[in-house]
Amino acid sequence: MIQPYHIYIERTDISRNMARFYTLSIEPDLFGGAALVRRWGRIGTGGQSRIDLHADEAEAVLRFLALLSAKRRRGYRPTRYHPTGPAVASSAMTGPTMPPPAITRSGPIFAATALF
Repeated sequence: MIQPYHIYIERTDISRNMARFYTLSIEPDLFGGAALVRRWGRIGTGGQSRIDLHADEAEAVLRFLALLSAKRRRGYRPTRYHPTGPAVASSAMTGPTMPPPAITRSGPIFAATALF
C-alpha cells in the first residue's frame, strides 16, 4: 500500500509579477506501481500536469524528493494555504492569507439594479 505523499509549494516575487505553484503527490496506479503526479502553473489557474509511472513506491519517493529539492533551490516554499482542486485554485490569491477583494458599487450588476 502506498503511503500518502503530497506537497503544495509556491514561489512569488511581486517585483517580477511572479506567482507560481507546484504540487507533487504519489498515488497508486492500476498495475501495483506508483504514479508521481505533478501540477504546476500560475496561482489562480488550473496549470499543467504530468504523471510519471514508477515500478514501486521507493522509486517514486526518490524522484519526489529530487524534484522537491530542485524546486526548493529555485525559491519555492510551502504555504499555509493549500488549494485542493481547480475550483479552489482559481481563488488562490484570496485564500486565508490574503484579504478579500474590495467591493465597489460600479459595474454592470449595480447599474442594472439601480434601474429598479
